[in-house]
Amino acid sequence: MDETRTPLIRGTLTPLILKSLSWGPLHGYAIATWIQDRTASVLQVEEGVLYPALHRLERDGLLDARWGRNDTGRRAKFYSLTAEGSRQLAQEIAQWRRTSDAVNTVLDATGA
Repeated sequence: MDETRTPLIRGTLTPLILKSLSWGPLHGYAIATWIQDRTASVLQVEEGVLYPALHRLERDGLLDARWGRNDTGRRAKFYSLTAEGSRQLAQEIAQWRRTSDAVNTVLDATGA
C-alpha cells in the first residue's frame, strides 16, 4: 500500500462529497479530483465507492443532479447541494469535529 495514501475512514465520504459541492456543481470525476487535490493526494476516492454514494445522496434528497457538458465537451452528470444537503453538511461537520476532538484527546493523553 502506498504510504502517502490513507484509506477513507468509515463515515467520511458523505461529508467530503457534500463539502466539495458547497463550492458549486461538479461532476463525479471533478468531485474525486477536488478531494484528492485538497488532501494533497492523501485521500483518493475510487469510482466504485464514489458513484454509489452520489446516487444514494441524490436519492436521499441531499443532492440534485442535472446532465450537462464537462470541460472537454463530454456529457456528464453534475451534482449540486440541495437545501437539505447544506443542512446535512453542517451536521456532518459538527459531528466530525466532536468525534475528532474526542479521539485527539485520547491520543494526546499522557500517563497510565
